[in-house]
Amino acid sequence: MLTDNRVMEMLRQSSTEFRELEESHHRLDAELNELQKRHVLTPQEELVKKQIQKEKLAKKDKMAELVRLYRENKERSAAR
Repeated sequence: MLTDNRVMEMLRQSSTEFRELEESHHRLDAELNELQKRHVLTPQEELVKKQIQKEKLAKKDKMAELVRLYRENKERSAAR
């Protein structure tokens, strides 16, 4: 059975969508880390923080879905 790490490596090589999602997720993570370095956030910064967290989670969920679909397709192909 393929591990998540192995599937993600295969998707990095074969899927532009996966690479773009992963790059965007890392970029959002860096933005979030910069915001979290501040001791006090303005109300506007709090909103931005929440928005980044939601967007980051959505990207992670989509990447997990791509991993699941890739694995299912591989297992289906192997069963034939």
